[in-house]
Amino acid sequence: MSGPLQGRIALVTGASRGIGAAAAIELARLGAHCVLTARSQGGLEETDDAIRALGGSATLLPFDLAKEADKLDPLGPSIVERFGRLDILVHAAGALGTLTPVAHITPRDWAEVVAVNLTAAWRLIRTLDPPLRASDAGRAVILTTDRARDPRPFWGAYGATKAGLEHLATTWAAEVSTTPLRVNLYDPGPVNTRLRGTAMPGEDPMSIAQPAEVAPRIAALCLPDEARSGELVRAA
Repeated sequence: MSGPLQGRIALVTGASRGIGAAAAIELARLGAHCVLTARSQGGLEETDDAIRALGGSATLLPFDLAKEADKLDPLGPSIVERFGRLDILVHAAGALGTLTPVAHITPRDWAEVVAVNLTAAWRLIRTLDPPLRASDAGRAVILTTDRARDPRPFWGAYGATKAGLEHLATTWAAEVSTTPLRVNLYDPGPVNTRLRGTAMPGEDPMSIAQPAEVAPRIAALCLPDEARSGELVRAA
């Protein structure tokens, strides 16, 4: 395949379905080789099939960010060993937890949401910073939500971890401001995903954006000519 991302290496988390899968397919359409991570082997294979149908290529890395976080630490060195660098990170994986009053959040739910939404992001940054800096145009796009900035009842764990994620990402952006690496947050707004369906079961899924509609906007933030960094980019 040829395109503006021809020859680029992209890592996408949460790539077995929803926004992560759609973003991976779009990056592959633009020419990138995609390294895909998610819990579901079957879901990753479906994304891989879609990428191959476009003439693209992917590497599959199935593991659970919450239960197998130690697998993140060798990820950066492994990418450097195989590809020499990483050009793109799209961090789309996320956990909703249980929508409940703050006083009712269980330790188990809290631990899972923190592990996926915050701790995994820190470990990804920690392991992928070197290979992203090795790129001549490293790009990182981290998905977020307005719950991080607009607290609502029952969204405490999800909103708190996303707020922490935003702080972590913008701090990282400031730290790499003198390098070619660009780090941005992307808030896609309401999108028809499994997470959204769990949180809003009465909503008509066709009344909101579909993952394939937001994927090109994410991919645009990954292009070598993207100059913004440290910004929160919202869906148009």
